Amino acid sequence: MITSEYINRAIDYILDHANEKISVDEIAAHCNFSRYYFSRMFKIETGESIYEFIKRIKMEQSAFRLKVEKSRSITDISCDYGYSSSNYSVAFKQHHDLSPIEFRRSIMQKSLANPFINTGVGLETLDGCRKKISIEILEDYPVIYQRYKGNYGDLSVHWGAFQEKYQEYVTEQTLFLERTYDDPSITDIDECLYDICMTVPKSCKLENTFMIKGGKYAVYHFNGPVKQIYTAYQSIFNVWLPQSNYDIDERYGFDIYRKIDCDSMIMEIDICIPIK
Repeated sequence: MITSEYINRAIDYILDHANEKISVDEIAAHCNFSRYYFSRMFKIETGESIYEFIKRIKMEQSAFRLKVEKSRSITDISCDYGYSSSNYSVAFKQHHDLSPIEFRRSIMQKSLANPFINTGVGLETLDGCRKKISIEILEDYPVIYQRYKGNYGDLSVHWGAFQEKYQEYVTEQTLFLERTYDDPSITDIDECLYDICMTVPKSCKLENTFMIKGGKYAVYHFNGPVKQIYTAYQSIFNVWLPQSNYDIDERYGFDIYRKIDCDSMIMEIDICIPIK
């Protein structure tokens, strides 16, 4: 778990400005620390240097755009993340071991291999996705959160500890949410960044609170076993989104947990994808 308020503030800043040119000095100054001291703090807490983290976020988020924005040119996407076309190709290949062109050609096939369980993925049809997706305007959600960098497979353990820690804040109106930042078909499954959250009143005085921004979302209503959640996500990204009339925007997606049967591991969740 990433517990430092300052490190989380730095991560939020990087995530919010990933499509800009940002420097280590800028991040340290944003958190009111010297470059040297804050760089040490960041490495201890995350296992990565600030520079490595910035570069990885840019390479993986731009790769995600290559995946879902198939009509956009590689040059346009590279410019969005502060790279010239040639510099982007070099940096991209260093990180992904593929050129951007090779990545775009192969990502569909890679998405069909579930990284969490040893099984293939059968994507849904466009019509099947449409039956489960509604376009909704969601409200803002003030939440308590804890941030993790690691494998989504550890979620059940983290959720148990989280609910026990904050049980006094749970009411009949409480929603449990998970905010995700990475696509595990692109990001190493042990490097994924995610927040587990629960809604609280805006008046909550705890430090580890933030506002999940509402607005326009494509909401995929999932009802099935946990092992099929990856398939649902990949169906949204590879089938529905590229063929819809919508573009994903700069906000990050999240899940709203509606119902969980711990015996059968059947879940009802709303997968909320931000769209323009």
